[in-house]
Amino acid sequence: MKKRRKHDEHDNVERWMISYADFVTLLFAFFTTMYAISQVDPNKFEKVVESMRTAFKSDTVRSSGPIIEGITPINPDVIRLEKEFRKTIDTLNTKEDIEVRRDERGVIISLGDQVLFEAGQAIIKEAAIPTLTAIASIIQKLPNNVTVEGHTDNVPMSSSKYASNWELSTARATSVLNYLLKNYNLSPARFSAAGYAEFKPIAPNTIPSGRAKNRRVDIVVIQSVK
Repeated sequence: MKKRRKHDEHDNVERWMISYADFVTLLFAFFTTMYAISQVDPNKFEKVVESMRTAFKSDTVRSSGPIIEGITPINPDVIRLEKEFRKTIDTLNTKEDIEVRRDERGVIISLGDQVLFEAGQAIIKEAAIPTLTAIASIIQKLPNNVTVEGHTDNVPMSSSKYASNWELSTARATSVLNYLLKNYNLSPARFSAAGYAEFKPIAPNTIPSGRAKNRRVDIVVIQSVK
């Protein structure tokens, strides 16, 4: 009986060691994945995300924001569209003041106000035409809906023409919208415009560089639902 008990105890120890080894392997894989994600390389990051989605057979893994049940997975068309906009923007002289990014809505081309307007104004500058032409050349080939959004910093308006940042942001959004529709043969049914004043910042309004980033017009190309 004693020999049999010792033999059983020996078996239990071996099972524990195997489970422990599996656990360590899983930890290694987890931290390797975390390390890969920490390297800011969009192309590599997308490969990691796609690998995780395949491994876990889940549509809840996405590349921006937390993993949340019910969130629409990344549309490959959006990734390709983002790359196309980036490639086009890189050819412009004003590329330093333009940002291309994406969120759950689709691809966002964010134009700094200095690219489009004089300070406190909503009339498009002549120098902005090549930028809008480049963007419109891609939009013309798409069936997607587009929203043009105006944004400001939190500094109160001092202009007699616009009573508040609400009016200025809305005027700038509709100015860009009207220019696109008038000059590039785009269907008005696909477009909408909105002004958000200072209430959707993408940078701190407590510093000059942050306020400069917040003064922008976002052209949002809405991803199609499949």
